[in-house]
Amino acid sequence: MKYNPIGQELFVHNRRNFCRLLKPASIAIFHANDVMPTSADGTMPFRQSSDLFYLTGVDQEETILLLFPDYKDQRTQEILFVRETNDHILTWEGYKLTKEQAREVSGIQQIYWTHQFDQVLNSLIFEAEHVYLNSNEHLRAVVEVETRDARFIKKLQAHYPLHKYERSAPLMHQLRAIKSEQEVALIQEACNITDKAFRRLLGFIKPGVMEYEIEAELYHEFLRNRSKGPAYPPIIASGQNACILHYVDNSRECKDGDLVLMDFGAEYANYAADMTRTIPVSGTFTKRQREVYESVLVVMKTAIQMLVPGNTLDQYHKFVGTLMENELIKLGLLKEEDVRNQDPDKPLYKKYFMHGTSHHLGLDVHDVGNKFRPFEEGMVFTCEPGIYIWEENIGIRLENDILITKSGPKDLMQHIPLEADDIERLMKKRT
Repeated sequence: MKYNPIGQELFVHNRRNFCRLLKPASIAIFHANDVMPTSADGTMPFRQSSDLFYLTGVDQEETILLLFPDYKDQRTQEILFVRETNDHILTWEGYKLTKEQAREVSGIQQIYWTHQFDQVLNSLIFEAEHVYLNSNEHLRAVVEVETRDARFIKKLQAHYPLHKYERSAPLMHQLRAIKSEQEVALIQEACNITDKAFRRLLGFIKPGVMEYEIEAELYHEFLRNRSKGPAYPPIIASGQNACILHYVDNSRECKDGDLVLMDFGAEYANYAADMTRTIPVSGTFTKRQREVYESVLVVMKTAIQMLVPGNTLDQYHKFVGTLMENELIKLGLLKEEDVRNQDPDKPLYKKYFMHGTSHHLGLDVHDVGNKFRPFEEGMVFTCEPGIYIWEENIGIRLENDILITKSGPKDLMQHIPLEADDIERLMKKRT
């Protein structure tokens, strides 16, 4: 892996917390993600299951974790299965974890090879009453391929039909929503790499540059700082493209007078940063562009102050909607009388600000967490208001990553240029 080693104590702590939530006499099983094929003999880059990584720190395919905290033999309460290597695999794919290395990474002492899993499971499972299995239960997930988890669920229920099957996902959502100090440090490193990439762009962007050239600069800076790349496909949207929320084609020329909206974040050790900045291609905002920019910034700064313990997403989004209405009225985009008489279920501001303001951030850029759960210390949220005016070719979104603490919100991106004056000043230093 490109990232620096992570202390095993993080994963030991995570497993301990997860096991405390299990019912008595329970086994829990977690699988690595599949290696996804392309065509012929090609494969996509491997991305580990976030839940398995959270519990083990192992970043290798064909890995399985088995937890049985109530088993009478303490040596068998945690078992990690990793892929056995050979000379052929070494020659064609490179090094795989040895058993000693797997112990060092995960803190799990009992290591077997993956091909031994069925035999070991069969020797344990009849001592268990409950079996916790994993699946993707993210509210925004659209899963159209059969995953390794899904195949395993069918296989296990066919072989052991009389056990009581339980869902791991709600427990993982509960735990992963609160970030430990070590996790916050990893997210902060992803934010720091994102800062370096953005400052690189401020010295690079000018009229005539292609959106994909900007994207290439991101990859360069990410990779040279121990990131394996973006945490999600970068959005590099100039001109009217900035009004397309999930524009990822990144193929247009950036022209004089355009704004370019850039939504990107580095990955570091599987943790994500998520940032958006909107800057003038020429290096100077027009009067109207700056007016809209300042309105988005006002909403952002005020919304960040609402990311405090005890608040809820529903309350928060309602408050942000009111903020946005006021700014859109100032910009002449909405009329005060129309806002007073609007259908509360169809607020008028949605024409210009149609997406949510915040989401959980962590091992996934849209991280897991219950939307009805009040904000708690240790949660990390994005804050990303925007105003999109299609007819004026103006799309402006600003986004930082915020840690909720007892003493108030902590902006993990406070060191990254945000003020319009700072953006213009730094862009003037272009060579």
